[in-house]
Amino acid sequence: MLATSHQQGYETVLVAGAGDVGGRLAARLAAQGRRVFALRRGDASGGGIHWLRGDLTRPATLTDLPRVDALVFAAAPDARDEAAYRGIYVDGLRHLVEALPEPPKRTLFVSSSAVYGEHAGGWVDEDTAPAPPGFNGRALLEAERWLAAQAVGGIAVRLAGLYGPGRTQLFDRLREGKAAVPRGQGVYANRIHVDDAAAALAFLLDVSQPAPIYLGVDDTPLPIDVLYDHIAGLLGAPIPPEGPGPAGIGNKRLSNARLRAAGFRCAWPDARDGYAALLRSPIRSAPTLR
Repeated sequence: MLATSHQQGYETVLVAGAGDVGGRLAARLAAQGRRVFALRRGDASGGGIHWLRGDLTRPATLTDLPRVDALVFAAAPDARDEAAYRGIYVDGLRHLVEALPEPPKRTLFVSSSAVYGEHAGGWVDEDTAPAPPGFNGRALLEAERWLAAQAVGGIAVRLAGLYGPGRTQLFDRLREGKAAVPRGQGVYANRIHVDDAAAALAFLLDVSQPAPIYLGVDDTPLPIDVLYDHIAGLLGAPIPPEGPGPAGIGNKRLSNARLRAAGFRCAWPDARDGYAALLRSPIRSAPTLR
């Protein structure tokens, strides 16, 4: 990633949300010398972060929030159903923005490539019309559009599939022979390492004239059979059997050309190298924000 110097002056940042990306981002920003607040439902301490307590789904708990230059909304629902997604992304985002004592100058909303539909393996970028096939993408798209109408410097960052330390489910499925793939059909997997996702968000805090939407994905969309076969080889696991592609996400190749044009570079531009590095390294944890 290219170095930045906080040229936009966003020195005070609130990170709201749970999971690897939000935690790694908060730690990264604190290490840069920014004043970082992190909002979660439970108690937390340490990491050079000012921890706040509140529940995005309960606006009465969002009290005494600080004035901040920038907001990063990196929340995740507790359940995979429509009510949970709307509660966090549609209502929770609105609750938080309305609870802040003054509007932030820049707001990053961590969205997902789930807002796109089926493209038969074709290339997709930020100008591709969204057509979410599931409730998750519909909730995220509604939140994106609400944010775009607010005077808070809104930027939607649509992340691809995340992988990284502690995310071992795919390894387990491959070892157990439970990860089937469509072979030779050009069904693509799109990935980004969690550290690269956090780095991209930190980078976008300092872009001088940002676009309203960015795709957060690595440089190398891969046919899913190519990726899974490679990981199976690293694991010494059997080659995955023939089977259907992932359901409900659509077949597409995501382009990070806009993010690269802004100056960002992934540390792990090819997921094959990223997965190999995971198998060579001990698991590193990150603060969990809720």
